[in-house]
Amino acid sequence: MFEKILIANRGEIALRILRACKEMGIKTVAVHSQVDRDLKHVRLADESVCIGPNPSPKSYLNIPAIISAMEVTDSVAVHPGYGFLAENADFAEQVQKSGFVFIGPDPDVIRLMGDKVSAIAAMKQAGVPTVPGSDGPLPTEDRDKCQEIARRIGYPIIIKAAAGGGGRGMRVVHTEASLMSSIHITQGEAKSAFGDDTVYMEKFLQNPRHVEIQVLSDGQGNAIHLGDRDCSLQRRHQKVLEEAPAPGIPEDVRASTAQACVQACIDIKYKGAGTFEFLYEDGRFYFIEMNTRVQVEHPVTEMVTGVDIIKEQIRVCAGEKLSITQDDIVIRGHAFECRINAEDPKTFMPCPGTIKNYHPPGGFGVRVDSHLYSGYTVPPNYDSMIAKIITHGETRLEALNRMRNALEETIIDGIRTNIPLQQRLVRDPAFREGGVNIHYLEKKLDG
Repeated sequence: MFEKILIANRGEIALRILRACKEMGIKTVAVHSQVDRDLKHVRLADESVCIGPNPSPKSYLNIPAIISAMEVTDSVAVHPGYGFLAENADFAEQVQKSGFVFIGPDPDVIRLMGDKVSAIAAMKQAGVPTVPGSDGPLPTEDRDKCQEIARRIGYPIIIKAAAGGGGRGMRVVHTEASLMSSIHITQGEAKSAFGDDTVYMEKFLQNPRHVEIQVLSDGQGNAIHLGDRDCSLQRRHQKVLEEAPAPGIPEDVRASTAQACVQACIDIKYKGAGTFEFLYEDGRFYFIEMNTRVQVEHPVTEMVTGVDIIKEQIRVCAGEKLSITQDDIVIRGHAFECRINAEDPKTFMPCPGTIKNYHPPGGFGVRVDSHLYSGYTVPPNYDSMIAKIITHGETRLEALNRMRNALEETIIDGIRTNIPLQQRLVRDPAFREGGVNIHYLEKKLDG
């Protein structure tokens, strides 16, 4: 097992990783920007290193600074968390070349799954259901061929950047007249945002849900799934509230898709924690991408399975085989997660500032992942998420009612948060019934 791990992240996920390391008897190193010197995990880590000024490119995205911090602290491995460098194949490669361990899949696997075209091809080969599409990059200079592909798929279609993510580099096309202009506009956006203008085409699903499957794999031929999650409540492609398991999915469809994901992990020699993201519509799953890291919403899966995903991720990346088998996984009850953001609940503008009074909720079946404490100042430099409230119950209704109570108990004075929005959502009749699609929240907010 690793003797010392450097945590290349900040906020709640850095604290989550630190706690797992401490339970495993692993020493920790926290790296931080200048403004983050008072983060809770920085105070609790065995060592800390300031790696630069506040802007991310000069700190949390500064690969030489992070590797230098590993060298001076004699760290053995680095855990990237999520965001920042977590899915950066070049970072993983430089970590390995410098003699350290990257807690995640190998760089070539990150590259394979980071390119949507190659990822879809790999999934098709493994039997994972995919969206009808162009089966590769579009021949963007061949108008006739592009039109032929679109007609075969059937309008509406969506043009996507092969290197895209986070809702960027996508354009829906409803008619042949606007096809080529949409392709070229998306190419330009992709080149600007990702440095790669490769685009592909897929069938545009009109009212899908966003359902994802959590996997663990050791790269030694052993892989399992931990069930699914529904992440359909989104605003501008950003998740707001998640739950596990996804309601209303036929068990045979759920099981066959999850098993295909497990087989894909074995085929590509995946190592670590990962998530297969799907659109789900009319009883069918359609693969959209794989996240080669731990997800923000991993706690809901932990709550219904009892598996510590971070610990298992660390173990397999240390060279151990999975400590659990598929037969060990039993889904018990239901769980929800509300993302608490430092933002105005109506305008969604970020609201940094000093926390005057902080009181997290408690009680049976309630978990809070947060780096907040009274007196802490939320900086304006990073993502606005400041906490995750997670509840578990024997039934979906019980877990949902626990979340309603937990939100009412939560006190965060000094800044505005999106708690009022989350309170509306957990009381919403359609959401309480289960199975809303990815457009539901934005339509509700527009209304």
